[in-house]
Amino acid sequence: MNANAVIEHITSWLLEYNQTAGTKGFVVGVSGGIDSAVTSTLAARTGLPVLCLEMPIHQSSEQVTRAMEHIEWLKLHYPNVRMESVELTQVFDGFIKSMPPSDESSRDMALVNSRARIRMTTLYYFAALEGKLVAGTGNKVEDFGIGFFTKYGDGGVDLSPIADITKSEVYAIGMELGIISSIMSAPPTDGLWGDNRTDEDQIGASYAELEWAMEFDGEEDGLEDRQKEVLAIYSKQNRANRHKMEAIPVCTLPESLR
Repeated sequence: MNANAVIEHITSWLLEYNQTAGTKGFVVGVSGGIDSAVTSTLAARTGLPVLCLEMPIHQSSEQVTRAMEHIEWLKLHYPNVRMESVELTQVFDGFIKSMPPSDESSRDMALVNSRARIRMTTLYYFAALEGKLVAGTGNKVEDFGIGFFTKYGDGGVDLSPIADITKSEVYAIGMELGIISSIMSAPPTDGLWGDNRTDEDQIGASYAELEWAMEFDGEEDGLEDRQKEVLAIYSKQNRANRHKMEAIPVCTLPESLR
């Protein structure tokens, strides 16, 4: 991949999309991870106004520090970038108190997804307030491989600049853009659990392994045990999250019922 050419292509695409839509720039949620760092930098390169939102919810200090360091780096290099920090911990805690108590094992995941949806609501508040577009930060493996995102949470966006780029390619672009070292070296995490568990901890496979599985088109005979395990993880996630990666099903009426 020619990282510099890809950077120029995405920057131009973002600029043209904004001009066609008649909007006034972009809103990006910055988490302290590589995907949001690359997305916000690509948006900044357009020269259009970019609002970076930092939205902690019981966030680990390391994630908050990385996010703030990246935003400060962006502001230093791109005068069109500004920041808002919106502390959402009390909002989330209030939401929990409003929900009936439950012993269901799925409650933790329901609350994790609620975190992402509260952040999405915050992004769209500012987007509507300022006439901007919400730029998504999902990469190709997450968005079209295993569906590792929250439906109507971090998956609720106006446009997806890096959704056709694998995680390894995101890092290559990040290197070319000069993304700060603390983000480049940090293990990928969705930041939704209030601790430092990584994406690999949750998925059971690294992004390099998942990229291999996504491209695999052969027979399993002769594969090593770990490769078979990774294929099984990928296939299971892909099937389970297919509803996120496809358009909402619509029940169409036959003409005889009209």
